[in-house]
Amino acid sequence: MRLVSFNIQYGFGTDGRYDLARIASAVQDADIVCLQEVERNWSRTNMDDQPALIADLLPAHHWVYGPAFDMNASEVIAGRVVNRRRQFGTMILSRLPLQWSRLWPLPKRRMLDPLNTQNAALEAVVITPHGPVRILSLHLAHVGVGERLEQIDFLMEQHARATVEGGPWSGTDDEPDRNWTEGQVEPPCPTSAIWMGDFNSEPRSAEYRRITGETPYHPGARYADGFVDAVAAAGQTVGSLHTHEKTIAGELRLRQLDHCFVTPDLAPLVRRVSVDTGCPASDHFPLTVEIDL
Repeated sequence: MRLVSFNIQYGFGTDGRYDLARIASAVQDADIVCLQEVERNWSRTNMDDQPALIADLLPAHHWVYGPAFDMNASEVIAGRVVNRRRQFGTMILSRLPLQWSRLWPLPKRRMLDPLNTQNAALEAVVITPHGPVRILSLHLAHVGVGERLEQIDFLMEQHARATVEGGPWSGTDDEPDRNWTEGQVEPPCPTSAIWMGDFNSEPRSAEYRRITGETPYHPGARYADGFVDAVAAAGQTVGSLHTHEKTIAGELRLRQLDHCFVTPDLAPLVRRVSVDTGCPASDHFPLTVEIDL
């Protein structure tokens, strides 16, 4: 299976052109796609409903969208409120049905300068031939290390509670006439998980080490309750890829800000990680993970 993570910068490419078709073209061959910076009802993107437009461009995929926040974008026309919410968030698309999804708002610090916004992790479960897997499409804070570490700690705690807390519903319906689950039994909430997204942090950073564990003398070690970098799991050199390019003080910096982390049971199944550095559709490059699910 091919999994792709892509921060699409709301459809604006390195050439400044807004084009969602380029986004769809970059990910169309993937079985599971995790997108970040997807929006609805912003004037800069023609008030487009981007999740719906992207879904139309990828008709073979199921999809869910999770807005990290929204704000009013309504109008009053002829005395009637046309209700619209301006939204910004993450998206998951999958060739396999998405059994359920939910959104986790991440811890946030109030910022005086510069702009800081609410971030979120969108969680969904897919039933693969290997078994059920939780997929998270996430976007961590772009401003500060401390805030990102708080967000990672929150996600690690939620991961540890997966089997205890379960999925969005559980138990026996005491009013079966309601049929609100439409005959579905308690949904799976497996410990097997894949985190993909824009972590706004580089390999071996404090945030990276918080996810993979502090193992300076045993770089191949895997904690039973932790995560493994897919790059390391594939036997590739950590730090050899980059998903973002930026010129700082006259120097071009190549940084891997986008990552895929898998639970230890899935690590042996990762075959290859690659980045399409020739893709002009966003200021980030799409990260592709090939995994034998």
